[in-house]
Amino acid sequence: MSKLKLAFQHLGRMEYQQAWDYQESLLQENVDIKKRNREKEIASSSEQMEQTKSHFLLCEHEPVFTLGKSGHIENLLVNNAYLQEKGITFFKTNRGGDITFHGLEQIVGYPILDLESLKPDLVWYMRNLEEIIIRTLAEYGLQCTRSAGETGVWLDVDIPHKARKICAMGVRTSRWITMHGFALNVNTDLSYFNMIVPCGIQHKQVTSIEKELGHTVAVAEVEAKIKHHFAEVFDVELVGQ
Repeated sequence: MSKLKLAFQHLGRMEYQQAWDYQESLLQENVDIKKRNREKEIASSSEQMEQTKSHFLLCEHEPVFTLGKSGHIENLLVNNAYLQEKGITFFKTNRGGDITFHGLEQIVGYPILDLESLKPDLVWYMRNLEEIIIRTLAEYGLQCTRSAGETGVWLDVDIPHKARKICAMGVRTSRWITMHGFALNVNTDLSYFNMIVPCGIQHKQVTSIEKELGHTVAVAEVEAKIKHHFAEVFDVELVGQ
């Protein structure tokens, strides 16, 4: 059986709103396909069913704070005037999770997947996203893991006052089509996280590959490893550049 093919795109540095709009357009395209297929089923039509189109997008954002639909605005610790002064934008989004930061030297991944073509199980999907990052970071000698009851990828979760998150995650689904995804800190300026309660989690730190290793790492190198492990974990084929 041939593997599901995903269109891979590297979007480069892109404003958050532009990336969000693009994701929404890809998701809606797939939702529309599913609606048409459903109408054909109801009508017992002899028309051929359409195939949904899955995508994997990688990009980097200018400094921005994003708040999930169940998040709490009080986890943003600075006011609008301060954000404007520092050139930081802010968005309330339709993803899960609380508040997080996106910025330069951070890899943001947006899978637009039809889970019905893989496995219609959101918990399975989230654990797979975490597994991709865990395997990627293991190549740098970083032994990362999950934190019970919390999404994302962490280090030293069982050691009080040392637990720290290196990759945040938050997604949305509609008719089993996913959007939003993960944000992996590579050489990210971590001082931005002092302006928020990251992911709404008190008393836990945020880290980056650079901080853990003591030196910078080429973002393109990390992206290549993520692509490899994404294809491996989901057992799919990435097509495109």
